Amino acid sequence: MLDLRLIIETKKLIDSYVLETPLSLSNTLSSKNRKVYFKNEGLQPTRSFKMRGAFSKMLRLSDEEKSNGVVAVSSGNHGVAVSYAAKMLGIEKALIFVPENTPDSKIDTIRHYGAELIVKGKSYDEAHAIGMAYVKDHQMTYIDAYDKDPLIYAGQGTAGLEILRQNPNIDTILAPIGGGGLISGISTAAKTINLKIKVIGVQTEACPAMKASMDEKHFYPEYPSDESVCEALIGGVGELAYNLADELIDDIIIVKEESIIKALKHMILEERTIIEASSCVVVAALMEHADYDFGKEVALLLSGNNIDVELMKKVIND
Repeated sequence: MLDLRLIIETKKLIDSYVLETPLSLSNTLSSKNRKVYFKNEGLQPTRSFKMRGAFSKMLRLSDEEKSNGVVAVSSGNHGVAVSYAAKMLGIEKALIFVPENTPDSKIDTIRHYGAELIVKGKSYDEAHAIGMAYVKDHQMTYIDAYDKDPLIYAGQGTAGLEILRQNPNIDTILAPIGGGGLISGISTAAKTINLKIKVIGVQTEACPAMKASMDEKHFYPEYPSDESVCEALIGGVGELAYNLADELIDDIIIVKEESIIKALKHMILEERTIIEASSCVVVAALMEHADYDFGKEVALLLSGNNIDVELMKKVIND
């Protein structure tokens, strides 16, 4: 069961492997009436929050499960985290499925940590179908990215636990939504500690899967998407995240692709901070929706910084 007790237990379990990232004030986004803070998960060894969930699951594997090996399906960051965790925990067999649109930087990093890589499918949803078909026929343990494993969600939730320990006055948390595991874990921790806190999700207009699921009261495990710079936010939502959404998500803001690029440029040039486009949706939400009531003490969850080098060059040159 996903609850604060499990998140606190997980925090103690993964502390030796996962960095407690700082909560730092943004001078460029803060104003007289509002303080904005960054929770930058790009500072993790694998440069994204995904290692929280990966270690939460993989540290709990039996010796037999470790011996049989692990499988994951990923748009990039989850695969990097599983590959890294397998190396750190001495799991020799790790197989990662990624779609063809995965940035080279993420593919290279997955291979660097030692996992075997299979690049198949034009989208995350296609890669996921291929990977799940493989799992059915093999004895390896599937390391869920976001679907319905509470241990993965609890790992992601440790970031929310840290935010409120670092600043108990935070009244709003903004987090990107892809499959929904990150925001569900964070909100479970935050809303248990502070019933009044608002947790707001942000999605690209190219793939508003969770927004559509909540509005239409329909679970979309797969979702049609337009082309996006946010490959990590493309695809359907997780079953557990969908079931918890009404309870845990106060609102979802949709941002335009051009706003994400503008936010990415702002982070590089004004904040001197390199993060990937999927992280920038929360910054884009502040910039695009200036009239929205975000509260007085706002934490922005920056999910990772595994940015595609060519995209970064293009943003700077443009």
